[in-house]
Amino acid sequence: MKVLAVGAHPDDIEIFLFASLAAWRTMGADLALAVATDGAAGGKQDPVQLRLTRQAEAVRAAALLGAVPTFLDFPDGRLMHDAALVEALRALIAAERPDLVVTHAPNCYHADHRALSAALTQATGFGVPLLYADTLNGTGFAPTHYVDVTAHFALKCAAILCHESQDPARFVPAVARLAAFRAGECNGGPDARAEAFRFEPRFPFADIRALLPPAPPVRAVLFRGDGQRGPTSPA
Repeated sequence: MKVLAVGAHPDDIEIFLFASLAAWRTMGADLALAVATDGAAGGKQDPVQLRLTRQAEAVRAAALLGAVPTFLDFPDGRLMHDAALVEALRALIAAERPDLVVTHAPNCYHADHRALSAALTQATGFGVPLLYADTLNGTGFAPTHYVDVTAHFALKCAAILCHESQDPARFVPAVARLAAFRAGECNGGPDARAEAFRFEPRFPFADIRALLPPAPPVRAVLFRGDGQRGPTSPA
């Protein structure tokens, strides 16, 4: 099995789904990572140097998964859902031949994220199922699937911190808060962490559960007062 993750910017894969990629790797999946833009608008440094710096940071982060990212090098901040992007993504999919593609949600906060999501929705076509990652802080996102990333969350944080040019420490509390919340939606314990995804079935792909890492384990809920296990009673 092969999973292709495509992020708009050099640190997006790390922020939005890196821990799940580590879970896929534990399953034995092959991983392919790609970055759509050159990252040159992500700071006040010289754009030429910043592009090289950010790509080097992405390479270091991907190495934590034993992967080497592909850079499509579209202009940062100006990504468009157009024929050029769709054709580049189709070529990437043809080269990698993935069983599953993962990218940004259609309503993610950044215009580059939304353009990439729309282009991949078109580029995947009938060939491969497409899975959407959670949004920043979970805003406007309705998950359909969850991945237990408790064992992989420290690696996610290490990958984020590889992006030194982006003041990466500011992202760690945010992703920790969201991962704890998503685990809590599954009744996970206080130390549990999860990443959430959304799959929208379309012909010929209706059910992708067999392609996903394990969800958080089911924890029974106690009735109040009688010690019996089952659904919580109304207040």
